[in-house]
Amino acid sequence: MQRHARDAHATACLLAAAARQTAAYHTTPLTVPAFSPYIAAMHIAVIGAGISGLAAAYRLHKSGARVTLLEAGPRAGGVIHTLHQQGCLLETGPDCWAGNKPAGVELARELGLDDQLIGTREGVRRSFVLCKGRLVRLPEGFFLISPMSLGALAKTRVLSLRGKLRMALELVWPRRYGSRDESLASFVRRRFGQEALERIAQPMIAGIYTADPEKLSLKATFPQFMQYEQEYGSVIAALRARGANRGQGGGAHESQAAGPRYGMFVTLKQGMGALIDALVNALPPGALQLNTPVHAVMPDAAGVSLALPDGPVRVDGAVLALPAHKAAGLLAAADAPLARALGTIEYAGASVVNFIFDRAQISHAMDGIGAVIPAVEGRRIIAFSFSSIKFEGRAPEGTATVRVFMGGALAPDIAKLPPAQQQAIALDEIRDLAGIHGEPRFASVTSHHAAMPQYHVGHLERVAEIRRVAARHTRLRIIGNAFDGVGTPDCIRGANEGVKSLLSSGILHTT
Repeated sequence: MQRHARDAHATACLLAAAARQTAAYHTTPLTVPAFSPYIAAMHIAVIGAGISGLAAAYRLHKSGARVTLLEAGPRAGGVIHTLHQQGCLLETGPDCWAGNKPAGVELARELGLDDQLIGTREGVRRSFVLCKGRLVRLPEGFFLISPMSLGALAKTRVLSLRGKLRMALELVWPRRYGSRDESLASFVRRRFGQEALERIAQPMIAGIYTADPEKLSLKATFPQFMQYEQEYGSVIAALRARGANRGQGGGAHESQAAGPRYGMFVTLKQGMGALIDALVNALPPGALQLNTPVHAVMPDAAGVSLALPDGPVRVDGAVLALPAHKAAGLLAAADAPLARALGTIEYAGASVVNFIFDRAQISHAMDGIGAVIPAVEGRRIIAFSFSSIKFEGRAPEGTATVRVFMGGALAPDIAKLPPAQQQAIALDEIRDLAGIHGEPRFASVTSHHAAMPQYHVGHLERVAEIRRVAARHTRLRIIGNAFDGVGTPDCIRGANEGVKSLLSSGILHTT
């Protein structure tokens, strides 16, 4: 009787939440996929069909669960989307992933995409940084924010003599003991100086996290640098020691790195969208339901109730694969403390502008992957890449594609501008920086609003609190890029771990 009363109360709350929605939706009603081998399996709903949700739905299906994947929008993939225009392949979201994180490559191979995996093009695995209005090669022998040797430091044209001398002092600078978190800016300024922060660290980090380095958590993003300081007393000394020992299992990743380790990046011949298509095709017919927003999620000990436009639906468990602030909105009525905890993770937006040009329109040699733009240069973009150069098969002979990245935590208003204005800004900037003349043959603007979680100082503690509060819901898991990494492999790994946790809870079984 108590259970029936609880279910009736939950349903009433869900109906009330649904009634409060002001927008009308044309939706596909939630249906049970018609595949009899799993008819007796526990029914799990995955909410959100970005890479995290798709990976979770795929893993649940492979594990024997009956899965329904609910997506509010008209397509799956989230920020991952590949366009094919005029024989060119254009990415409107991430264009690759880090191959040294195994979850991405492992999933691609499991889906039969082995022959699709490719790395960055040989011969152009270098990039530039804007320095006093000119594009300068990023220094070789640097590993992200630090030189691996004094020789590499001496050769760079990115820093002044004063900046190089201050950076060299890192070898003898007093170490800070303890495990207290600090911002990336604080760490770099303390160890390497202000010029290194402005000219090297900030633009490198902006391209990965779209973040403000004054707020970005060192412990959550680059804990190895904290470890190097603790163990060696110097980051430069640590990189030199690990480089010397790489034949004995240490430091292989530092070999002649030039900022980002471009040799480790991988993608698919047909673009990132091929991974999305393969995941969708691996799900049972009817499992993916597009244009189906969920208005509220009400977990309890016996299952999870979902408020859908056509009324409440009951499932045995649920996985929320959404930005933290969207997950918070769905859980607000059921668990206010959990919603508040999720709401502590801030987000930034960014935009990607793709252009197609005739190669003859670009005077730059295009002898590198692209360029990062320090905020101190006062430009209106974060970075740009010669995407037709970065990977093989991206454009026909005589055609060039350029991809511009803008917005982020330091310039949030740019990503909110109308698409035509964003396109004009991006074109104006790369015309000046890359020597481009004439109009593009094609252009597209994609804005990702509040899509990039900001791992601010204290992020690990915020995530621990979210998981502590969420642990009371045995039939609910919350996954996504808000917690343990923003890259595609991080999302896939998080989905795998979330499903494994749900499976180990004992709720998934056939009857």
